[in-house]
Amino acid sequence: MGENRKKILTQIQEKRERMIDSAKKYGYTSEYTIRCSEELDQLIFEYQQQKQNDKKQKRKIKFSFRLLITTWREKLVEAKYQAHS
Repeated sequence: MGENRKKILTQIQEKRERMIDSAKKYGYTSEYTIRCSEELDQLIFEYQQQKQNDKKQKRKIKFSFRLLITTWREKLVEAKYQAHS
């Protein structure tokens, strides 16, 4: 897991605790509790976006590596064929 995702998870936990404390102290419909809830939603959205971006990046790396291996094999076969000709 990337450092940014870890940071966001920490922020999510902190915001969640603040929201719960606010709800206990001021009620579920207080302006502060609602603001905490909205900010928590935004953090969760950012986390999901980051997770999705990380998956895309891994797929790109895997594809590049596979392409490299395939090209390498083709060049080896070509070199072997030319050496025996």
